[in-house]
Amino acid sequence: MARKRRLNPAARWLGVVRWGLAAALLVLFANATADEVRPGYLQLTQVDGEIYDVFWKVPARGGGLRLSLSVVFDKDTRQLGEPTSAFVDGAYISRWQISRSGGLAGARVEIEGLRQTGTEVLVHIAYLDGTAITHRIAPDEPVYRVEARASWWQIVTTYLVLGIEHILFGIDHLLFVFALLLLVRQLSKLVATITAFTVAHSVTLILASLGLLRLPLPPVEACIALSIAFVATEIIRERQGQPGITARFPWLAAFAFGLLHGLGFAAALAAIGLPQNARIPALLVFNIGVEIGQLMFVAAVLLAWRVLGRVLIRNIPHWLEPLPAYSIGALASFWVFERAAVFWT
Repeated sequence: MARKRRLNPAARWLGVVRWGLAAALLVLFANATADEVRPGYLQLTQVDGEIYDVFWKVPARGGGLRLSLSVVFDKDTRQLGEPTSAFVDGAYISRWQISRSGGLAGARVEIEGLRQTGTEVLVHIAYLDGTAITHRIAPDEPVYRVEARASWWQIVTTYLVLGIEHILFGIDHLLFVFALLLLVRQLSKLVATITAFTVAHSVTLILASLGLLRLPLPPVEACIALSIAFVATEIIRERQGQPGITARFPWLAAFAFGLLHGLGFAAALAAIGLPQNARIPALLVFNIGVEIGQLMFVAAVLLAWRVLGRVLIRNIPHWLEPLPAYSIGALASFWVFERAAVFWT
């Protein structure tokens, strides 16, 4: 009887999918200590007609090290005084002032070392009249020529792309969604589960970003890893014929844990910063970008399932099917202990 179940096309298809995508988890182990690619942040705030405060934040790497990134202005821009620098909350922060005759319009800003790091830098320029410019400097184009004024479209596209990039580089968030996809097999339940996760993390993302909800980040990150390990154990229990509450009501677990993941998204957005003259639009667009990135990932996984199911359906041993669940659980458990260790450092 058990042999017939293994030959059932639907069951074999799912087993192939689990085995095939398990290979991707090996890549995740190489990135186990990094939950996302953090961008640098450059803020220029006008304090007088030609004088600007410079706030420069570079991601730290631990042990008093930071990414090797430097801001270089054009020759028409003068530095006023020496920078003050310090490591603060996992970042290296520098502050100084600059002066440029005629203002920053047309100024050349280069981020040295950007091509080598693979990260990006978000530039935010705030003027005395309340207007602002927000721009992404990418590794393939590390030089930015300051525009006279920014359009709303520029802010929208910048934060939309940042939202998409954050979820696609957020290994822990993607692994949680992937675990849900392994657990939920019915399309109607899958739609409800992904929707519940989306609603939940959108709520906490907005509340935390607006300062209405505050929780320390290290426990939140540890709990996010714990949520992944929990769903992995639910996959194993369901396979053993002992489905837990997550297998019966996956939308409930997705909503509960989605609240935690939203706090993680908010922490990333706080590290990036929001333009003061367009906080709400930028926040909403960032959230939309997160949802787009999440749907892109879900669509890619479902497509991979279909392709692998057709190509490899007869070639995967039955005993390999649980491998993804155990791999996810092992990786998530490692993250739990790694992130919990920060509590005592």
